[in-house]
Amino acid sequence: MERIGILTGGGDCPGLNPVIRAAVRKGLLEGYEFLGIKDGWKGLVENMTMPLDINVVSGILHKGGTILGTSRTNPYKKEGGLQRVKDNFKKMGLSALIAIGGEDTLGVASKLVDDGLTNIVGVPKTIDNDLSSTDYTFGFDTALNIVTECIDRLHSTAESHHRVIVVEVMGRHAGWIAVEAGIAGGADVTLIPEVPINIEEVCNTVTKRHSRGKNFSIVVVAEGAQFADKGMVLQEQKLDAFGHVRLGGIGEALAGEIEKRTGFETRVSVLGHIQRGGAPTAFDRVLATRLGIKAVELIKGKKFGRMVALQGIKVVDVPLKDAVKELKTVDLELYNIAKVFSL
Repeated sequence: MERIGILTGGGDCPGLNPVIRAAVRKGLLEGYEFLGIKDGWKGLVENMTMPLDINVVSGILHKGGTILGTSRTNPYKKEGGLQRVKDNFKKMGLSALIAIGGEDTLGVASKLVDDGLTNIVGVPKTIDNDLSSTDYTFGFDTALNIVTECIDRLHSTAESHHRVIVVEVMGRHAGWIAVEAGIAGGADVTLIPEVPINIEEVCNTVTKRHSRGKNFSIVVVAEGAQFADKGMVLQEQKLDAFGHVRLGGIGEALAGEIEKRTGFETRVSVLGHIQRGGAPTAFDRVLATRLGIKAVELIKGKKFGRMVALQGIKVVDVPLKDAVKELKTVDLELYNIAKVFSL
């Protein structure tokens, strides 16, 4: 009986467990057995596993996070990491691997395919929605709904206290969460990494609102957004295992500038990891299930080095290397829709 390994890497998000569940249920019907690899690529480097059978995956559809655990381990940054991954792949008796993750996890998967560990299929996961070749990644819809609800709640307290409230959201260097939550939540200003922040324009928008009797404003800003004036704020320069700068702080900096320049009391709410937690939405449960089943179908068809993807309403497969070659950033047509409401 052929054995398939499954791992989840990078930041957790709602929908990981539904993918695991769907892949195992579909694979068992096809005659495969499964092995869970713990804590992402770390588990493949250090040979950490757990069994996956129908009892293990029962009852996990609605649960957030991942039963396999996760980490931001990059085997290419570990001494002898590539060889250890190859050796453990054989020791585990794997005939194929399903790697569930975002840009970094699938970037490693793509490199491994190039380096000879070819029997890998990718599944796109990230709340940031920034993977190429797929219209949506699972986890994004749940994060979007969480942020929208938070903005709804902040409206009432902002209006009651006549405040400007800056809402800092995740997304790294892509502004999908910010722009869609800004539109859905009725934000008065939406700021994304794709467009440098013009602080004068932001303050003018807030001032104009006050001049016509709107004595509060909601400003949504993505964590990776930057001021057009590069000297205004410096991001922390610590890097993770994949060379990414640890983001954060733009909300505080922006709130300080708004209050200083307008005189209006301004507060900041950093939503942080709450955006990644909790149960997945129905959309993400269905999408994750479809992707998990498609991943097993690719393995059955020996279509390796591919990633499952949602294009329109169809689940298709694309080359892994295409999915990770560049970030999918916000379409400025969508951003211009958000700007209509910054009046």
